[in-house]
Amino acid sequence: MDIQSGKYAWMVKIGEKGQFVIPKEARELFQLHPGDEILVLGDKEKGIAILPKGKQQDYIKKIFKDIDE
Repeated sequence: MDIQSGKYAWMVKIGEKGQFVIPKEARELFQLHPGDEILVLGDKEKGIAILPKGKQQDYIKKIFKDIDE
């Protein structure tokens, strides 16, 4: 579902084992393939964010920079 230019939202269902499938459109958009690693971040108030491996380094650097300040 395209919310606004470049912003998307998808509904997924959590299975009995706590797993969910990343929608095909999202996998294609972010070039996610079987065996790829993703980073899952959680904030009790803001929710969960999933980052593809190519974006992880930038976000990790930003997180640690913000912590150090």
